[in-house]
Amino acid sequence: MQVFEGLSANEVWQEAANVLQSQRQGRQSSRGGDTYEIIPACFVIKDPRQRWVISREPALSVAFALVELVGIINGRRDSAYLNYFNPVLSRYAGKGATFYGAYGHRLRQNFHVDQVKRAAEVLASAPDSRQVVLQIWDAQLDLPASDGKARSDDIPCNVCSMLKVRDRRLHWTQVMRSNDLFRGSPYNFVQFTTLQEVVSGWLNLDVGEYTHLSDSLHIYVRDAEKTFAYSKQPTPPNTDSLALPYEESQRCWSVLNECVDELAKPRTPREIESIAAVRDMPVAYLNVLRIIAADAARRIGDLDLARELGRKCNNAMLTLCWERWYARRYRRATRPTSL
Repeated sequence: MQVFEGLSANEVWQEAANVLQSQRQGRQSSRGGDTYEIIPACFVIKDPRQRWVISREPALSVAFALVELVGIINGRRDSAYLNYFNPVLSRYAGKGATFYGAYGHRLRQNFHVDQVKRAAEVLASAPDSRQVVLQIWDAQLDLPASDGKARSDDIPCNVCSMLKVRDRRLHWTQVMRSNDLFRGSPYNFVQFTTLQEVVSGWLNLDVGEYTHLSDSLHIYVRDAEKTFAYSKQPTPPNTDSLALPYEESQRCWSVLNECVDELAKPRTPREIESIAAVRDMPVAYLNVLRIIAADAARRIGDLDLARELGRKCNNAMLTLCWERWYARRYRRATRPTSL
């Protein structure tokens, strides 16, 4: 097994890109095209709060990643709000009103139990337990037909999560059947390290290591040169903490959920400003809202408002992610020196 270990998601992502570049002689065919592949691979992130892969070129969409988080933690599977913030998503996940393999729904509703809440309850009562497994893969829904045909365009790549408490730290192991280093893993790191941090807050624990097991870590051949040409710029730390006690955490994620729904509708600049002016949340959650609102302003063409809202975020890592995404979208236009 190939192991990539480091302090941050950005560091281990770079290590994996380097290995895939050095081992790209063989190709593996897939329904999406030829890939370069490592089987299996393991990422170990020592500080899961450093979850942003800033090196990827072109830059990842930080606002979309945050909107996905809001949907996952609120247990959603409807598609309209996600498609608004990522209009090409339906090409890969289907064009229906719901997403078949939505992680939030699978974790918090699919098996008629809120697995995330139950996990916290179990670990609060029995912190030494080795039985806390969050199931995403559903054999009835996800195993291919006997002829090999996929059941959906949106079969979950994540299979399960395993949580353990050791030395008053919450450790999280994520298991994936398939993992695209370029298109998927930067978002997967954000999704599940944030869940880890949220649950650690519910339990009043520190965040432990995040281990990410990929049974097939790959990149598509068509994405290879972009993956290998990653940026090596220095990165600031993510200084925000999203860890809160359960009731306050649920309230803040619910407020963000309502704001996302409002921002995914046709809005005037004044309305976007008003939605982004929520004050009854900790600053880390306000920073999440500011970045999402900045992108909503960008999507209606008000670039001045987008820059203004981006400047209000006081988390240097999120700001850098937003600057890079903005520059990606407007590289041929006048680029802002700061946001």
